Amino acid sequence: MTRFGTALVVALLLAPTPASASSSTAQVWVTTPDGAQKLSTAGNVAFKGSISDKPTVVVDPNRRFQTIAGFGASITDSSAAVLYRLSPSARTAAMESLFRDDKLSYLRQPIGASDFVDEPAYTYDDVPAGQTDYGLRHFSVDHDRAQILPLLRQARRLNPELRVMGTPWSPPAWMKTNQSLIGGRLIDSPAIYRAYAAYLVKFVQAYRKEGVPIDALTLQNEPQNRTPAGYPGMDLPSWQAAEVIERLGPMLRAAGERTKILGYDHNWSTHPNDAANTPPDSVADIDHYPQELLSTRAARWVDGTAYHCYYGEPSAMTALHKEFPRKDVYFTECSGSQSSDPANTFSDTLKWHARNLIIGNTRNWAKTVINWNLALDETNGPHTGGCGTCTGVLTVASDGTVTRNAEFYTLGHVARFVRPGAVRVASTSFGTTGWNGRIMDVAFVNPDGSTVLVAHNENDNPQAFAVQYGGRTFEYTLPGGALATFVWRGHSGDRPLDPAGWTATANPPGDAALAVDDDASTRWTTGTGQAAGQYLQVDLGRVQSVRRVVFDTGADLGDYPRGFTVSASVDGSRWDRVAASRKGQFVSASLSRARFVRIALTVPAPDNWWSIADVRAYR
Repeated sequence: MTRFGTALVVALLLAPTPASASSSTAQVWVTTPDGAQKLSTAGNVAFKGSISDKPTVVVDPNRRFQTIAGFGASITDSSAAVLYRLSPSARTAAMESLFRDDKLSYLRQPIGASDFVDEPAYTYDDVPAGQTDYGLRHFSVDHDRAQILPLLRQARRLNPELRVMGTPWSPPAWMKTNQSLIGGRLIDSPAIYRAYAAYLVKFVQAYRKEGVPIDALTLQNEPQNRTPAGYPGMDLPSWQAAEVIERLGPMLRAAGERTKILGYDHNWSTHPNDAANTPPDSVADIDHYPQELLSTRAARWVDGTAYHCYYGEPSAMTALHKEFPRKDVYFTECSGSQSSDPANTFSDTLKWHARNLIIGNTRNWAKTVINWNLALDETNGPHTGGCGTCTGVLTVASDGTVTRNAEFYTLGHVARFVRPGAVRVASTSFGTTGWNGRIMDVAFVNPDGSTVLVAHNENDNPQAFAVQYGGRTFEYTLPGGALATFVWRGHSGDRPLDPAGWTATANPPGDAALAVDDDASTRWTTGTGQAAGQYLQVDLGRVQSVRRVVFDTGADLGDYPRGFTVSASVDGSRWDRVAASRKGQFVSASLSRARFVRIALTVPAPDNWWSIADVRAYR
């Protein structure tokens, strides 16, 4: 017997306002994997009043999730060096393309050297071997005044919304067990913890004096990477991070700085190589580092958790959000990578970043999406150890040619249209980060009220889909592998009621397991089988006026019920059958007053299982 399953997301919405309240058209921009279109204007697409028979993305601006802080990359030493190889006018043009045109709005700056430097590694308080500087008398950011700080100030002039965070790859060597910037660990000493916290505060203060306020700090880049390949790095277990934060939080407050503290700053999941090198005192951190840190007393100073892309899945961020819903999630590093066949690099990067970074991260609560190097040369450098195949947002060749890579466009599809302060809102998404060949999307509402939908076609063939907003619909065919941004203005008019406390049951009984998906939507999984008489029943919590209810079967249009009835009840005992019809993935029924709503299968489905993916009710 073919299995029957239902997955239900319930949202009770008030009736949409008249059509005049919604925009009549959406503007469209498209990038294709072959590079024929690169954030190209694709005209407008008109909203219509009819329901589409295409797989339909329903955008609900009233179900709101995280507030967006920004999108961007990092002006590493290498990025600064290659940009300064350009003439002043060419460098200004490159910066304008990034911060005025692409509107990059968040940068993650190394505090000292990273692996992407064209010089020896350094920190802001280096002293001769064997010496210490607990008073930080030798602290100085002079190194950054030549190239990095001028570029940061220029970026802030080009985009006044720009925010900057700081991340160290290593503390000064005199603070560490091995007296080296490469590897080792902080000396387990209250004096060292205080000194490191003070070092970070001095960085924040120095950068502010240079005209670059620091929005957030992390304590260590990739704290579980204990064997960096020839570049600065350090093992920082969660218990030592907590020791530093217990001192850093009060110091920032005493200094009058509002800089946030973020924990972790490493992969979605612990890389097996990092796990294999874990010391006995840090075993609890394996795949649990953020949770360990947020369970300490230091958590009161921690605003959120930062993640990288190099191992695991974006869903790890939603899992953390479920455990610590009051703590923010940031995504702070992912590099593009040169493909084995360089001719495929643009296509491969566009698709992977669209699926995992631009959409996968934001659908999993990330407030930022930050790539790695802002610019590199044609040899993917300069760099010291580390990654030899990493690509930048721009490539600056030795002849002065500047190339906009796929990262420029993936970031641009959000940064140009989704402003800092925008809020992610609910939208149906059929694709997955693991790739299933369908349309994947994410939606936002900007502070000015405009709505932005970013959609990616995971399939290599064109796919037609529809977008429904406030009772109106448009259709669009997205080229194979393409990334698109849709922008429209106007309000949907929906005013949702809180679905908390609602329940669902099925016949035959299922596991009725309450879960939360990456939209933080209430979802039930119920029932097995496919015989006539099966039903899914929703309890709206109380008797209320309900003009219409819509059962949404989701992307698998073949899973719709071939024959069905919809009934309503105020008490769960007496049921009245109500008028209902199906078009595309939607079964729509007219109601008046009800507490319970039930959809029942009347025709057996021997070859198909039927499902309900979403339920929306309108008063």
